[in-house]
Order: sequence, then C-alpha cells, then structure tokens
Amino acid sequence: MKNAHSLTRALALAAAILVVDQATKWLVVEHLDLKTLGEMHLSPVFNLRMAWNTGVNFGVFAGSGDAARWVLIAVALFASVALAVWTARAGRRPVWIGAGMIIGGALGNAWDRATYGAVADFLNVSCCGIHNPWAFNVADVAIFAGVAVLLLFDRAGDAAAPERPESGDR
Repeated sequence: MKNAHSLTRALALAAAILVVDQATKWLVVEHLDLKTLGEMHLSPVFNLRMAWNTGVNFGVFAGSGDAARWVLIAVALFASVALAVWTARAGRRPVWIGAGMIIGGALGNAWDRATYGAVADFLNVSCCGIHNPWAFNVADVAIFAGVAVLLLFDRAGDAAAPERPESGDR
C-alpha cells in the first residue's frame, strides 16, 4: 500500500467523527429525549428539532421503503471503501482529511439507518422570522465539510499547483 500512513490518518479521523456523531445523537435523541419532545429552542437562531430522515439530503427518496434503507447503507459502505482505497493511493493531506470526514459521516448515518431505520437529524438553524424546516446532524456537517476540503484544497490535477510531498505524508 503506497500511503498507509495517510489511510491510517483518514480512518482515525473517520472513527473520531463517528464517535462524536453517535455521542451527540445519543445525548440529544435518548438522554434529552428529543424523540418525544420533538423540539427544543436553545437560542433565537439555534434549535434542536427532531427529524427522522429515511431518504438522503433534504429527505429526497424519503418513504421509499425498507429496501431503500439497505441500499443506502450499502452505498455508504461502498463509498467509504472507495474513499479509503483512493486515500491509500493518493496520500495527499487534503485527500485523507476530506475522505476521513466523509467516511466518518457516511458511517454515522449508515449506523442510524441500521439502528433506527432512519437518520436522526436534530440540528436546526432558523433566523429572523424565517422558519427553516430542515434539520441535520454532525455526520451531515462532516460529509459537507469533507467534500468542501476535497473541492477547495485537493489541487492535484491543477497544473499551476504541482504536487509536493508533505512531511510525514510519504
């Protein structure tokens, strides 16, 4: 394996994100009993609002049935393995950071689907009289941030930014 150290870093980051994601979900859903309360206002901008997402982003494909649940779990697992293989081959810092974030988030949401039958979303930002109907979770933030890292900072294909070995990454 060309860049085992990068893969190890990506998997460690993924594990940390998975633990934080599942810990926050347990805290909010079970301990604070948001699954029963439904909503908690924490500030004029930030709320906890329980939402069970059986689909993907913004509820797309929601209500597609139990088979879709297992297909989405399989897609998350396949994507995680594919990202791990890419990380092991590429080894660049933005790749292992972005991939680690995406893998951790994907596994966190897959865990929810396997455990609850849906993804537990609970973070909600609404402001200034505008009611935001969508909720998200730590895994969603990690996936979004991981994609952003890859798009913004992995410039391997950019001729103006030749790849340079980073200390500790090769």
